[in-house]
Amino acid sequence: MKRILLMVLRNLFFIPSGFTRLCLYARKSDTHTDEERHALMQELVQHANKGGNVTIDAEGQENLPSEDGFLLYPNHQGLYDVLALIDSCDHPFSVVMKKELSNIFFLKQVFAVMRAKAIDRDDVKQGLKVILEVAKEVQEGRNFVIFAEGTRSKQGNQPQDFKGGSFKSAMKAKCPIVPVAMIDAFKPFDTGSIAPVTVKVRYLKPLYYEEYKDMKSTEIAQTVKERIEKAIAANI
Repeated sequence: MKRILLMVLRNLFFIPSGFTRLCLYARKSDTHTDEERHALMQELVQHANKGGNVTIDAEGQENLPSEDGFLLYPNHQGLYDVLALIDSCDHPFSVVMKKELSNIFFLKQVFAVMRAKAIDRDDVKQGLKVILEVAKEVQEGRNFVIFAEGTRSKQGNQPQDFKGGSFKSAMKAKCPIVPVAMIDAFKPFDTGSIAPVTVKVRYLKPLYYEEYKDMKSTEIAQTVKERIEKAIAANI
């Protein structure tokens, strides 16, 4: 909370124009391209990072597929995760988020700009619908972030189990799966400190359909988790 306040105070002159554009881009009738919306989000995040003493140390962007239509699977440490990905990934992407976040002020506008998908974890039928929608849009060339843990880890850089069901969209779309290691992404918002902090983002080599087509979803989940854990261990 302290760092969010710092981000706001140091961007008082930028916030009116930035938030106005955010609201305009968030409209359902908005006609900006994914690239234009992503550029706006990067601009907002970079202002927030500068004001909040947050530095992003990103590596492995060359591992991202050259063609859009892939899924990013990071470990989940907190609300800051998406901001770190926006800052470091030049490919536009959307995100699958939990329904509870869809009506929170500011986050509501951010996720609307990103054309995010809200999933109700208590509604199996609705969850299946989201899986199918994501698969269809990925096949059409959009990129998504899915947090396979389902909820953020409360153990810092130690990931929780990755859920096999989170990979159903990738399996149906037959798309590249990109593991992403998030390191210290919990520190900006979850430690109560406003001291300078560096968040590391490591984009790992993707799993292509030919590599995982004969695997069960639980096996894919375990493979992705193990690759992320190895990258985290190498960067702490």
